[in-house]
Amino acid sequence: MNTNILALASKLILASTTGDDKELQRVSEQLAEELLNRSSDNVTDNKSVSKANFTGILNFNNQELNEMPKSFKKYFIADGCAICYRKRTTNGYRCSYEVRYRRHGYNISVSATSLPVVKARFIEALKHAKPIEKSMFNGIPTAFGEFSTYYFENYRKRRVTEQTYKNDVWRYERYLLPTFGTMPIRTITPLTCQKLIDDIVNQGKSKTALEVFSLMNVIFKMAIRHEIIRSNPLDIVLMPSHERKHGKALTKDEERKLLTETANTPYQLMFAVALYTGMRPNEYKTASIDGNFIKCVNSKQKDGKEHYKKIPIIAPLRPYLTDKTELSFYLAEPMRRIMREILPNHILYDLRTTFYTRCQECGVSEVARNIFVGHTLKGLASTYTDVSDEYLLSEAEKLNAWYYPRITPKN
Repeated sequence: MNTNILALASKLILASTTGDDKELQRVSEQLAEELLNRSSDNVTDNKSVSKANFTGILNFNNQELNEMPKSFKKYFIADGCAICYRKRTTNGYRCSYEVRYRRHGYNISVSATSLPVVKARFIEALKHAKPIEKSMFNGIPTAFGEFSTYYFENYRKRRVTEQTYKNDVWRYERYLLPTFGTMPIRTITPLTCQKLIDDIVNQGKSKTALEVFSLMNVIFKMAIRHEIIRSNPLDIVLMPSHERKHGKALTKDEERKLLTETANTPYQLMFAVALYTGMRPNEYKTASIDGNFIKCVNSKQKDGKEHYKKIPIIAPLRPYLTDKTELSFYLAEPMRRIMREILPNHILYDLRTTFYTRCQECGVSEVARNIFVGHTLKGLASTYTDVSDEYLLSEAEKLNAWYYPRITPKN
């Protein structure tokens, strides 16, 4: 800002405080003249002040300054306490005074037949005005909904799997968008976030509450990195405790029951492949036979690329693949329903837990079993380990000790 304007603004405030009307008038005239010479970049609506739309400057005393909202006063003082007014004359004798203020998100317009009334109306309008939030900051949307879309499309989609991305979008549309919608991110308070989480918990969905919390957290953190907000409103939000349920391996009798009761149905093959490969349910649809291996997409890789894993076809599985060259899985949901009917105390994911457990019981090496189930190798192993198919097949032979029910599948 022009240093002359700052100096004149200081004098104007001092004259207003001391009540020196002559000095107030003199400084006001000087400030008005200075504003007339300002460049267009420093004037409301990016238009230069001219005598056609400028008559003078409103003077506010100390009491009137104190009546202004604090949120506005900081801008008012920084701008040199300058509010321009325009005098209009109608039919040569009627006059009115008009004030328009369109800066810092405010859009205020008042008029009256006298300057004192204009000032009073301007202050009153300030008390009820809400600054309009800028919709963009450095080219980035600042409303919650628009910013979330920007984050999903440019970052989230590239960091998580396709299924995780779909789940995130569903949670966002189900819980976050109806709550925050077009709200500017900087206006979202911890209390609003806490209420949303509490509402979900009160529906008996503590796990969902954690997932929604996690999704909000990454959105707010990304907003911080884009300098839209300075702090995360979730930092003081209280989360309920949630005991995550881990998978439970099937017993040998339960394995037999599952495969026996699905005999002579297409589901028997599906359950056998799921049990004896340890695939994740969302990987079933990508499974195919590749020589001595079952090949499928590894759904937990997060580098945005498609990775495949290979699980050896072990002895317990071979009888179910007789004369099979292709695999055709139904959707996982029908499998979940059938499994609930046969083994009500288990979930479909428990087949994966069972496979991993049998690998441990039969002495399969940690590297091999992590490759089988698609876990990321830790430490230096992730960089230097590139095992051969022969090694994987030799480790898989240890699973021949897995007791398995010999049930003749449907031909």
